[in-house]
Amino acid sequence: MITFKNVSKRYPDGFVALDNVDLTVESGEMTFLTGHSGAGKSTLLKLIAAIERPTSGTINISGQNIAQLKPTAMPYLRRKIGFVFQDHKLLFDRNVFDNVLLPLQISGFENHLMAARVRAALDKVGLLKKEKSMPIALSGGERQRLCIARAVVHRPIILIADEPTGNLDVEYAQDIMTLFNSFNQVGVTVLIATHDASLLKNKQHRILSLKHGKLAA
Repeated sequence: MITFKNVSKRYPDGFVALDNVDLTVESGEMTFLTGHSGAGKSTLLKLIAAIERPTSGTINISGQNIAQLKPTAMPYLRRKIGFVFQDHKLLFDRNVFDNVLLPLQISGFENHLMAARVRAALDKVGLLKKEKSMPIALSGGERQRLCIARAVVHRPIILIADEPTGNLDVEYAQDIMTLFNSFNQVGVTVLIATHDASLLKNKQHRILSLKHGKLAA
């Protein structure tokens, strides 16, 4: 499903975010990515979503080498991937419904299908009754749920999340993890970057550890 082969990412200022990383995440697997701040977790996720391009190496998603994809092919790749960003990237001038609607509009979904898709996603994360609310009126946990609804509204086969529980208390964090587990249980490949050790206790899923851009374990 996701394969990195000798992947490195060096930024123009000379900082090496990833250094010859090899890894594989199988289809339908739920995997955690850990490491210190600056270890390369966010960069690795952005490479999967083709938000960033590798300096060297190959990245295969479902058999496609995404490092070689033309810009015109990127929208088709991103339809396979849902991304929950660390900084939310919500539109605060649009209500809950319209925030979740946006990815469908960008992807060119048929109008008669979009409203049902949006409400199904909101129902899944427990926000259906708040579809007309503005993001500013939501709690931190509800905003994170909104981000998840937006990430899954187009029914991706891969769901990646960057520190999805970073600013949440323990109860909210567990609720968010329950959501990710529910998506994984229906076959979605899930990759979560976190530095929260409490989330990893008693987890039977595989844990990948980055240290200074290298895959340490």
